[in-house]
Amino acid sequence: MTRLIKVALVGRPNVGKSALFNVICKKRIAIVDEQEGITRDRLYADADFFGQKIQIIDTGGIAPVASLPFMEEVRRQAEIAMEEADSIILVVDAIVGVTTFDEEVARILHHKDKRVILAVNKIDDLKQSDLVYQFYSLGINPMVAVSAEHGFQIAELLEKALEGIAFPALPKEEKLTAQDTIKVAIVGRPNVGKSTLVNHLLSEERCVVSPIAGTTRDSIDVQLTYGETHFTLIDTAGIRRKRAEHEAVDKFAAIRTERAIARSDLCVLVLDAQEGITAQEKRIAQQIEEEGKGCILVLNKWDLVKGFRMEHCLQGIHQEVPFLSHCPTLFISALQGRNLDKLLPEAIDVYAQTRRRVTTGQLNKFMEKALQNYHPPVLKGKRLRIYYLAQVDIQPPRFVLFVNYPELMTDTYKKYLLNQFRESYGFLGAPLILTLKGRKRDEEHPTSPPPQREKAPPRVRNEALDEDPANLDPSYY
Repeated sequence: MTRLIKVALVGRPNVGKSALFNVICKKRIAIVDEQEGITRDRLYADADFFGQKIQIIDTGGIAPVASLPFMEEVRRQAEIAMEEADSIILVVDAIVGVTTFDEEVARILHHKDKRVILAVNKIDDLKQSDLVYQFYSLGINPMVAVSAEHGFQIAELLEKALEGIAFPALPKEEKLTAQDTIKVAIVGRPNVGKSTLVNHLLSEERCVVSPIAGTTRDSIDVQLTYGETHFTLIDTAGIRRKRAEHEAVDKFAAIRTERAIARSDLCVLVLDAQEGITAQEKRIAQQIEEEGKGCILVLNKWDLVKGFRMEHCLQGIHQEVPFLSHCPTLFISALQGRNLDKLLPEAIDVYAQTRRRVTTGQLNKFMEKALQNYHPPVLKGKRLRIYYLAQVDIQPPRFVLFVNYPELMTDTYKKYLLNQFRESYGFLGAPLILTLKGRKRDEEHPTSPPPQREKAPPRVRNEALDEDPANLDPSYY
């Protein structure tokens, strides 16, 4: 694939980098809040520049290490972004003016052999244009007055940032269609090792990792190629209990995690093997099943578990969430990289299972055998009659079961059919959706009234016969 031109947004905390990132990408990707230090990992997104595709990188604010939590890790992420970028935009706050942090970031950029542009943000009115001049002291030119909130001069900013940079020519096949990837969302509670897992798969320090719960806030998309298969890994913020969401940022992070599940092809549900499954993880598993996504269960930190067997650990999980009993399960140590080599092959297999189709002929043979082994129940003197089964969709696999009376289907018999179906056809890790369709009933669709006999046309009386009743034909009467 052709490498895209990259533009990195850097600056001190709370100058509007994430807001500018969202405006350029025309999507609400990064969490924006008045609180400082919201963005910690570097975020990537594609944007359009007059028909050319470019990549924008959002970074956390650069400040002294002791000023905000995780600042050393955030600063390292920003340094990586600056090394990757072809052009760097330094974002400053026009209202606050020049600060020592701005001067420190400018000094760092002066030592970079990259094109650097100064974006003076929060110029919401042309009357505020004079606020730009104070930033000449930073020694960065050109400068562009912008407003991330109102979308003011965004195109002009990108034009200056990309001036003089040659765009690579895209091959014809890349212009037509982008290559499909398998989107895998890494989900779970806070502090179960999701970011450590992503970093180990990528063999790089892509996500900020710390023992403090809630380190990750944004949903981070990263590209990975395994053999000939392309993946998009989505590292998500841990979903907390509702009463544990003390800040608006926590609510935004939970919403983005739920959206990440919805847009993924399959999910990797990460549990802490020391703690087992909690009520919060049951809710996440339920959401994965309701969204119709494939699922892989991963129990992390297994190297810290002593005195427990794997099957004993799984028994309780399967009793709590039956859906997970049909999902592939891996016991791993993300920190040590133990057993992680099996994750991506399992993801490829589960993705294939969610796209699998079974012919109607095979389904009918299965139904015949299942009915012979265990007959449908009789309720209120009526027996459930099953006519045939058909698959109507994939991702997730959807099936329609045609019966006489859907209300006669009990949960027990439906569970029996699904379990027998999985034994016959697998569909490991894929949720199965079974819909019942009853026959049309006469009382629901009354037939039209029977046609009435056509009346005979009236007989024309003959006046001659009227004069002589003896000449009347008896059949007339």
